[in-house]
Amino acid sequence: MSAVAADTPLCSRCDAVCCRLTVVLQPEDRVAGHLTTHTAAGLQVMAKDSDGWCVALDGARMCCSIYESRPSVCRRFAMGGPYCQAIREDYRDHHTRDIPLVLY
Repeated sequence: MSAVAADTPLCSRCDAVCCRLTVVLQPEDRVAGHLTTHTAAGLQVMAKDSDGWCVALDGARMCCSIYESRPSVCRRFAMGGPYCQAIREDYRDHHTRDIPLVLY
């Protein structure tokens, strides 16, 4: 069994940042209506919760609760691919910055 480098993306140790992206549904996608919404432009998309996460995300396990019937765009998202890496880097940049402490 080969060892996996700590910086190799694995969904099991990911912050699921792809679950914060806008997921535009395709006609062939079969997602329950209560999990979707429409944009101002009329596109049907996966709904997001108040924190910006896809409503299908199981936050306790950080995995998709509708994985077997997830949208086609989610099926095509390549874990560890260039887009995944860019999204993870952007998320890291915006969520790991120190907040300066100012004492008065």
